[in-house]
Amino acid sequence: MKPNNITFKLILLNFLEFAAWGAYLTSLGRYLGGIGLGSEIKWFYAIQGVVSIFMPALLGILADRFIQAQKVVSMCHALAGAFMLSAGLYCHMAGDAVAFGPLFVLYSFSVAFFMPTIALINSVAYNALESVGRDPIKDYPPIRVFGTIGFIISMLATNWIKFGGVTMQESYTQMMSSGLISLVLAGFVLTMPACPVDKSAKSTIVESLGLKAFTLFKNSQFAIFFIFSMLLGASLQITNGYANAFLGSFGADPALADTFAVKNSNALLAISQTSETLCILLIPFFMKRFGIKKVVLIAMFAWVFRFAFFGMGNPAMPGVILFILSCIVYGVAFDFFNISGSLYVNENTDKDIRSSAQGLFMLMTNGLGATIGTLAAGAVVDKLVYNAEVANWQMTWYIFAGYSLVVALAFMILFKEPSKDRVSS
Repeated sequence: MKPNNITFKLILLNFLEFAAWGAYLTSLGRYLGGIGLGSEIKWFYAIQGVVSIFMPALLGILADRFIQAQKVVSMCHALAGAFMLSAGLYCHMAGDAVAFGPLFVLYSFSVAFFMPTIALINSVAYNALESVGRDPIKDYPPIRVFGTIGFIISMLATNWIKFGGVTMQESYTQMMSSGLISLVLAGFVLTMPACPVDKSAKSTIVESLGLKAFTLFKNSQFAIFFIFSMLLGASLQITNGYANAFLGSFGADPALADTFAVKNSNALLAISQTSETLCILLIPFFMKRFGIKKVVLIAMFAWVFRFAFFGMGNPAMPGVILFILSCIVYGVAFDFFNISGSLYVNENTDKDIRSSAQGLFMLMTNGLGATIGTLAAGAVVDKLVYNAEVANWQMTWYIFAGYSLVVALAFMILFKEPSKDRVSS
């Protein structure tokens, strides 16, 4: 296969992968709130963290040892798409009587099969580039950017496309859109070069989950770093779950109902993903200039501003500017921690433990941290918004900002800039 053909296929592969996710990730909370399931939003976002603890490892072993990775991705997207499409069809048939149980079960099965594909897509891409003599380290990052572009375009489509006079961000059609994209991807990924399998591989579930890296907790600074990874990971899904529902709540005020931030909240939130794409380019400079501690602190304080700006803003001018600023700082909050944290782990561990250490970092942030944080944040939102006589979104965002500030100050005191010594098993 020609190198140019591979590049185009990988661009489309990444575009579809993240378009399937972007179709609902930032807007599902608004739909759930609109059908009376606002107090259940936390479970729909927490389940992503729960399945991320074990499903990527299990499917990774399957792809390494038994079934070619592109076929595993195809199977996962076929199942994820079918379950997500079924969730949308259930909502359509249930009308105004959508029940939490059936919807959550169908959604959970979809997410369980989708989340592993985020990592498996990388394996398929690396193999495809190597099959035509390309260097994945050099050539893949520019291709991966199209994944974020796919996410943004999908968000914008969900924001503007209407069915029956209702935008997809307020409707179950966002789930149907995601499901259809996954089904298309399930077929398309089979056109990629075959990935090798090694049935003699001796990697275990324990190693794949990153549990071997728990020996790093013997090092006090690594222990502190991973604990704070979990604490900061608690912030990752909060705005995905609640920002759109929050913006939509202003629609109850006739003076604000027709403002851009209310009617096009998903488009406004897409600024966050655009900022994320641009901030990736700043990380090498900041890491070289300031070091890991200051870069992570920048990310932590960015989370403070991310939440505080939501609490301070409103859809009318000039308050909407604060919403825009919140979306801009999101790129710093997300990238400066997730990517710099991964680099810190890579640069301060030996090769014999490096992969499992990366697994532990993901486990603490996107697994345990995101799950615990989403459930805790959901309890706060339920108390102050969905189960309150008068919804108090402002105080909710200030509580999240206060939490982020405490985490940042504690990290500033407890974590030391690492030495050049690597940690091995």
